[in-house]
Amino acid sequence: MSRIGKKPIEIPSGVTVTIDQHTVSVKGPKGETRLDIHPKMEVKGGDNRIVVERTSENRIYRSLHGLTRSLILNMIIGVTKGFEKSLDISGIGYKAILQGKKLVFTLGYSHPVNFELPEGIEASVDPKQTQITIKGIDKYKVGQVSANIRGLKKPEPYKGKGIMYTGERIRRKVGKAGKK
Repeated sequence: MSRIGKKPIEIPSGVTVTIDQHTVSVKGPKGETRLDIHPKMEVKGGDNRIVVERTSENRIYRSLHGLTRSLILNMIIGVTKGFEKSLDISGIGYKAILQGKKLVFTLGYSHPVNFELPEGIEASVDPKQTQITIKGIDKYKVGQVSANIRGLKKPEPYKGKGIMYTGERIRRKVGKAGKK
């Protein structure tokens, strides 16, 4: 039995969970989200708890059991607290500016790089224009947008210039040895 999958999920106050046949909808103070679940997974609700059960002991359904429970829990956390990721920009002249629903980056290229924020994602840039915070209710979408932004200019190992997650450690390399 899946250790994660068999744990019940507590529903906090202010959150409404609607379970249809193979769809789970969660509505809370920050928004609403939906998840289509696998037909072999059963989601049952009652007295402020949700339990995920599987109908087969096949290996793939055992792995889907814990995954389904984690996805539903992330939906509940997303509509109550939300998710956020922070990115740091390092390098001389590297910066980001927020213009409406668009981030404009200056990353050492010959042109500014425009990044359109998808629906449901908010961004904020600190006053020094070197730190970006990505926020949203969907954990997957927040992580994917952060990874796409990081991919615009990955941190390089010699000087550490580029976009990196806050707290990320970049393995630094030694440059060329000079001629004697």
